[in-house]
Amino acid sequence: MSDIAATKMHDEPSHGVSFGEAMKVWARVAALSFGGPAGQIAVMHRIIVEEKKWIGENRFLQALNYCTLLPGPEAQQLAIYIGWLMHKTRGGLFAGTLFVLPGLLAIMALSWIYVLLGRLTIVEGLFFGLKAAVLVIVIEAVLRVGRRALKNTVMVALAAVSFIAIFFYDVPFPIIVLGAGVIGYVAGSAGMQPFLSAGGHGKVGDKQVADRDSLLGEETPEHARPNLRWSLSIAAVFLALWLVPIAVLYLTLGGDNVFTKIAVFFSKMAIVTFGGAYAVLAYVAQQAVENYHWVTAGEMLDGLGMAETTPGPLIMVTQFVGFLGAWREPGGLPPLLAATLGGVLTTWVTFVPCFLWIFFGAPFVEALRANKALGAALGAITAAVVGVILNLAVWFALHVLFAKLVPVTLLGASFSAPILSSIDIPSAVLAAAATVAIFRFKLGMIPVLLASALAGMAYYLAMGSA
Repeated sequence: MSDIAATKMHDEPSHGVSFGEAMKVWARVAALSFGGPAGQIAVMHRIIVEEKKWIGENRFLQALNYCTLLPGPEAQQLAIYIGWLMHKTRGGLFAGTLFVLPGLLAIMALSWIYVLLGRLTIVEGLFFGLKAAVLVIVIEAVLRVGRRALKNTVMVALAAVSFIAIFFYDVPFPIIVLGAGVIGYVAGSAGMQPFLSAGGHGKVGDKQVADRDSLLGEETPEHARPNLRWSLSIAAVFLALWLVPIAVLYLTLGGDNVFTKIAVFFSKMAIVTFGGAYAVLAYVAQQAVENYHWVTAGEMLDGLGMAETTPGPLIMVTQFVGFLGAWREPGGLPPLLAATLGGVLTTWVTFVPCFLWIFFGAPFVEALRANKALGAALGAITAAVVGVILNLAVWFALHVLFAKLVPVTLLGASFSAPILSSIDIPSAVLAAAATVAIFRFKLGMIPVLLASALAGMAYYLAMGSA
């Protein structure tokens, strides 16, 4: 059978879900994808598994575990995977794109407001309030990931070493991820139990659906079976979509141009973003603030607040970073146009690789899932990521709660220490209130963010009228 004939055959789904119906469902998933990866995966499970019964629980968890092994936002990759499973390549393309699109548009609109109206009292107050709440949400993420990943003292030790390495000795995030992965893989291959018991996902939703009771059933669709020729062909296409624009920028604008730097930096980030958005944001924040000077620490928190309160992957905050980077170095372009192009470029090089990982590797997911050594590597990386997220929480706390920091060098370590007298009392009060709301009263992320934003606006308006 020819490739064209096979494609036409698979365009008519045997599972009874038309492509148009599927796109409506994916648009609904995208519109409800608030709350970071945990919330987004829960929404996807509720709609795709529990409500629509497209796929069963085991297949959903298998896909999720594979996506967790990959760099990049696992929730968006899960959408690509399931879309591809149901409707081949175009299903994955539309599902993954729709998952990102609302966040792209929302962050872009908020970025324009930020640079054009950011000096207005009410806008300043809004982002002032968001900073304090975001700080507490990052701390909550440390605890949440820690409860899942730190299942024994070996994993706790990995997390501690990770935090010490990145906070006190500035060891690059990619080195920490690579080191933890190698340790986990070697230990898993050697059969060391502390590593074999780490990693993987348990139950996701309240309602379980057996694979045999789902529309797709237990059998693997013909197009989802390993086909090296197809995998290499699709990989070549997406490698070109990802890398050719970077090469063009480098050859035409040079390596020192801000657009080239954005493309290269966020492409590197797309390769090392293991462990979820909070982990890589520590890397992005420190590089964007301290190395490239695209944003300040406060602006990085503002961007994270935008991403937390809009649908789509949390890693969409990188679009705001690229936006401000190009805004500050527009070259010969109007600043707003340069900023918009910078934001779009950042999103392109961040998310195109996600399609590459899924389309190339998903047909071989069974082999990966059965590999205990790779599972051990994932567990070790996740444990190390707890230390990286803790570093992000401490770094944010220092910059949100204190106006002055001093560099300290001790026993070969270098870090910033706060001047206690420079504490920002209003920020500390808002952060304390958000802490009580989240940990004592178990309020959701969105209500806490909205309440903090309103409190910040009220404070700035009161101060402005005083």
